[in-house]
Amino acid sequence: MSDGVRVRFAPSPTGHLHVGGARTALYNWLYARKTGGCFVLRIEDTDAARSTAESLQGILAGLRWLGLDWDEGPEKGGPHGPYFQSERRDLYRGEIDRLLAAGRAYPCFCSADQLAAMKAAAAEGGDEFQGYDGRCGRIPPEEAARRVAAGEPHALRFRTPGEGETILYDVVRGKCVFRNDVLEDFVILKGDGLPTYNFAVVVDDHSMAITHVIRGDDHISNTPRHLLLYEALGYALPKFAHLPMILGADKTRLSKRHGATSVDEYARRGILPAGMMNYLALLGWSLDGKTEFFTPKKLAEAFSLKRVGSNPAVFDPEKLSWLSGEHFVRLSEQEKLAGVLCQLAADGVIPAEPDEEERARVASLVKLLGKRLRSFGEADHRVWHFFRDLPEYDAEAVAAHLDGEAANTLAELAGRLEALPDFDVAGIEGAARGLAEEKGLGAGEIIHPLRVAVTGRAVSADVFRTCVLAGRERVLARLRGRAWEDSPGDLATPEGNC
Repeated sequence: MSDGVRVRFAPSPTGHLHVGGARTALYNWLYARKTGGCFVLRIEDTDAARSTAESLQGILAGLRWLGLDWDEGPEKGGPHGPYFQSERRDLYRGEIDRLLAAGRAYPCFCSADQLAAMKAAAAEGGDEFQGYDGRCGRIPPEEAARRVAAGEPHALRFRTPGEGETILYDVVRGKCVFRNDVLEDFVILKGDGLPTYNFAVVVDDHSMAITHVIRGDDHISNTPRHLLLYEALGYALPKFAHLPMILGADKTRLSKRHGATSVDEYARRGILPAGMMNYLALLGWSLDGKTEFFTPKKLAEAFSLKRVGSNPAVFDPEKLSWLSGEHFVRLSEQEKLAGVLCQLAADGVIPAEPDEEERARVASLVKLLGKRLRSFGEADHRVWHFFRDLPEYDAEAVAAHLDGEAANTLAELAGRLEALPDFDVAGIEGAARGLAEEKGLGAGEIIHPLRVAVTGRAVSADVFRTCVLAGRERVLARLRGRAWEDSPGDLATPEGNC
């Protein structure tokens, strides 16, 4: 690992690892891996009321599931710790004292009610500037010190310049100019003694030697404050790269109303980690505008901040599922078998520890399904007709292929299948095609009804091999039982568990 590039992902442990945060973590990880740099994980847990151990463990589990290993941080340590903001208060206090001594910060004694009234008056008057008016910054230092010593409640604010401009040179967005006269004197230490995000993030990034701050564009409005703090504290500036917003299909910011937004939800649905990583990478970055399939290794080799765009990216769950499927079909048969066994056991279809005969049967099913199986979450959905006596039937498939005459033909086919000396592919296919020829029917007029009767749906793997794996007894029962007349249903794909 080089001593050069250092990037960080700094989540707050107040909820799940969401898609936007996962994309930010991924871009930081990819840039570190591409450059041979260091990927730091820092936990911003100063919001004690909302931070939970459960959320922290969920975030760590989500990162591990995605394959985003960190070089420094929780559970690993490192030379720039501690890696929890709640354990770094002495560092913050020291930098606060520096700002106070230089006159760049001052105590603010305004109550919440006073601040609200101030903002309301500015809005009512139509003032362009509607932030804090800096009144406590005009209190003589001796008087302010006396009030602090007397124990009067107060916060600490950073004194922003009243004129001029603050300029950000962003790797993604280019030059961004901010007027200083519309920036309020912002709080850097709250009344409870805890630092604000805007202050702590600057001190942490400097003390952890972060060279590139790669984060979502929702932080752009905070960046001029950060730049002013860097200047006031005498810190060297890192490079900034603000990533484009992620939108839902309706072109509004992605949220729960668009469906699943957390990484663990997609993991439960059977999305593969490599597929999720691949898709998240494409939400703002492109290699050449046409290549879409990337393994994690190829992503790390190809990634570049210069090819991150500034336009918002639209999250498409269907494309995510497709990409995950593309990764799934490239798994080895042993990898597929292990996941399918896990899924079927989780669904109660097979025992948690299947015997060799059951494992062999599932292995045959995995091989039979081939590229039709595109996720572990589909396993039960694709093979339940091999294990369950009374499957549900797709209503549209029944209407299209199982009218009364077709049912009578299947009953006749059942008699021929029962008489077969060997219940194998050649025998079943010969019986079906022979019956069709005798009745003057096309082969499909028997094969399609047979498929629906045995599998419950109009599309499946090779129907004759399917019959062999389902077994003679189960096939005969379905052809003669006409269960489709009583159990049409919704064959939606269930969520995955492996």
